[in-house]
Amino acid sequence: MARGSYTGNRAVVQGAQKALDQFKYEVAHELGLQGVDDGYWGEIPSRQCGAVGGHMVRKMIEMAEQNLAGRTTR
Repeated sequence: MARGSYTGNRAVVQGAQKALDQFKYEVAHELGLQGVDDGYWGEIPSRQCGAVGGHMVRKMIEMAEQNLAGRTTR
């Protein structure tokens, strides 16, 4: 990666950030994390926060694979 080209953890698609945040909270609830509804994650250990991110990635890959499997090639 070229120096200075990193743009940070921002959604590439405009308007996707709100959906990603909602998805993050859905995954947190699936994992049984309590107390994140108010948006404060300071009392959640970093290992559990990382687990939320890992599960988000797995679910996004699964959704992409399902989407690709449903497509037909011409």
